[in-house]
Amino acid sequence: MLPDATLDQARALLAALDARGETLATAESCTGGLIAAALTAIAGSSSVVMAGFVTYSNAAKMRMVGVAEASLAAHGAVSEPVAREMAEGALREAGVDVALSCTGIAGPGGATPGKPVGLVFIGCARRGAATIVERHVFPGDRSAVRAATVAAALRMAMPG
Repeated sequence: MLPDATLDQARALLAALDARGETLATAESCTGGLIAAALTAIAGSSSVVMAGFVTYSNAAKMRMVGVAEASLAAHGAVSEPVAREMAEGALREAGVDVALSCTGIAGPGGATPGKPVGLVFIGCARRGAATIVERHVFPGDRSAVRAATVAAALRMAMPG
C-alpha cells in the first residue's frame, strides 16, 4: 500500500500532465512497477499513463527498452547510463511525452563495493529536452527504499 502523500503526488502529476496534453510511461527495475501502480491507482489515469515496462533483468532492459549490452557490461545495471537509456527507451517505445526510469539496489542484499543498498538512479526523459538522471542513496529497508524511489520519480516528472 502506498502512502497517501505518494498518491497525492501521483494525482498532482497526472493533473499537471493532463492539463498539458502530455502522456507518460515508466521503465522500472528496483520498484517492480510501483511507480506505474501509484499513477494508475488514481481514477482517470488512463488519459496520461500509456505504458509501464518492468525490466527487472538485464535481458528485459535490453529487449524491452533498448538498453545497450555495452552499457550494462561497462557500468552495471545500477548506473546513470542505464537509467538514462531506460528512460529514453521507454519514451521511444511507448511513444509518449515523458518517461520515468529507475534502477537500484533495494536490499537487503545485492550491495557491491561502491554500490550500497539504497543506491538508486532515477531517469526522466522528455520529448524535446535533455534527459535528467538523479543519483540517490535512500535509507531504510527494502520497502522504504522502494517507496522513496517512487516519491522521487513522481517529483522529477512534475512539469516546471
